[in-house]
Amino acid sequence: MAKDIIFGVLGGLGLFIYGIHKMSEGLHKASGQKLRKILHSLTGGPKRGVLVGAGITSLIQSSSATTVMVVGFVNAGLMTLTQALGVIFGANIGTTITAQLIAFKLTDYALPIIGISMIMMLVTKRKIYKNIGECLLGFGILFLGLSILTNVVRPLGNSPVFNEILVKFSDNPFLGVMVGAFVTAIFQSSSVTTGMVLGLSIANLINLNTALPIILGCNIGTCITAIIASIGTSIVAKRAAIAHVIFNAAGVLIFLPFLGPFRALVSLTSSDVTREIANAHTLFNVINTLIFIPLIPLFAKLLNRFVKGKEEEEVEYLPKYLEKHLLATPSIAIEASIKEIVRTLGLTKKMVGISMHSFLHNDLGSLEKITRREEAVDSLREAITEYLVQLMQNELGQEESRKIPALIHAINDVERIGDHAENLRDLAEQKIENRLFFSPSALEELNRMYEDVNKMIDCSIKALQMNDTNEAKFIIEQECQINVTRDRLKNNHTRRLEEGKCNVLSGVVFLDIISNFEKIGDHLNNVAQAVIQGLQWEEK
Repeated sequence: MAKDIIFGVLGGLGLFIYGIHKMSEGLHKASGQKLRKILHSLTGGPKRGVLVGAGITSLIQSSSATTVMVVGFVNAGLMTLTQALGVIFGANIGTTITAQLIAFKLTDYALPIIGISMIMMLVTKRKIYKNIGECLLGFGILFLGLSILTNVVRPLGNSPVFNEILVKFSDNPFLGVMVGAFVTAIFQSSSVTTGMVLGLSIANLINLNTALPIILGCNIGTCITAIIASIGTSIVAKRAAIAHVIFNAAGVLIFLPFLGPFRALVSLTSSDVTREIANAHTLFNVINTLIFIPLIPLFAKLLNRFVKGKEEEEVEYLPKYLEKHLLATPSIAIEASIKEIVRTLGLTKKMVGISMHSFLHNDLGSLEKITRREEAVDSLREAITEYLVQLMQNELGQEESRKIPALIHAINDVERIGDHAENLRDLAEQKIENRLFFSPSALEELNRMYEDVNKMIDCSIKALQMNDTNEAKFIIEQECQINVTRDRLKNNHTRRLEEGKCNVLSGVVFLDIISNFEKIGDHLNNVAQAVIQGLQWEEK
């Protein structure tokens, strides 16, 4: 009997957790990119943030995923702390949808749902339908696991030990809160804890009085994901994660003295215990959010005051110069686009510099800054391209019509430099983590090639800013020199290998670095060609 229960709980719980994961993953694939764009464009107040957070989490069914995205956006400077608080509060409401779905007790339909979802995934060719099928598959597996879990734990109702534990939970709500927080922290999902509680209620093993403290506790435990996500981020992102903890913990402390009235309120919503538990989960988060919404500005100020730390350099993802009203004046709009391209090129310069500094000085910590800058470069490339495409829809003169395609190509080249900077970051990380040895002559050669490339980037910035053809011509000449340097360094490397001064793995990293430098030179050459020809693009 004990073995059957243990095996059944492990298997049922495993299927249940896997089902939640697959359902969330399918929804995220089907709409994740769009949801990221919604969060990206969020510039409204905290109330709007609550609605966005609740809506997005309702779709992807993971408050942890929403909170992690928010922490990332705050870390990147895409979102202020005040906006982030609203989204985090709303995410707590959205995640309760899982409990509401489970309360419908669709366990009898688990197998048909699994069958239909598999047919969708095998038959359809469109990616969106495959993702929806994956979501339905997770939904079916979730209920299949819940069915197994419910059936195997039913005999526990006759166990004096189990009933004594439940009595302790009823008599000591604080103990229930601790258990709920602990279990949720382990699984990093409040939906898992809530689902287990609902499963016990379906098996008639737990009542609302016992379930309430556990449900409250799971709201505290789910904060562990945000705390983990905030490790290594900016102080503002850490404040957002800490705010999540304070918000949920404060809500639980507010509700604990009023469990009796709250239980009476929840009892009015349904006569079914399982539905009552699901409603309690939703009502707690809704009421808690309503309490804190007016306090969000004050909450943010208190966090800024008491959670102190060094403010890191802000990386701006959003364009500075691409004003919509300038589209009516194409010549000024083109100048604004050039300014934005120059700013983006400046970001890639910093990325290359950080990568080489880390490589030469074994500074692993600095490499984390590159990821945020790469995301900013990608975001700016998209914004600049979209702006120029909108500009093309206006009535343009011959000169403006000639410049726009060149600028689109130029920003694509700048973005590709960012990609090569990421490659350099990976190579630096490989060197540091594997403790690869490089001879002083090899390090000196790489440093000189980096200085040449860095000078080319500076000249490219000047050429774009001032439409300076002399700077552009220098870049083209320097690009030819970069190719010569690449060949010379390859020959030097071969000689060091023959003399036993370099190992094979270090040699591979060395060759990859000079290859990335040479490709950066190619992209800078393309930018220079555009400047020389009056921003009239010509393929190299």
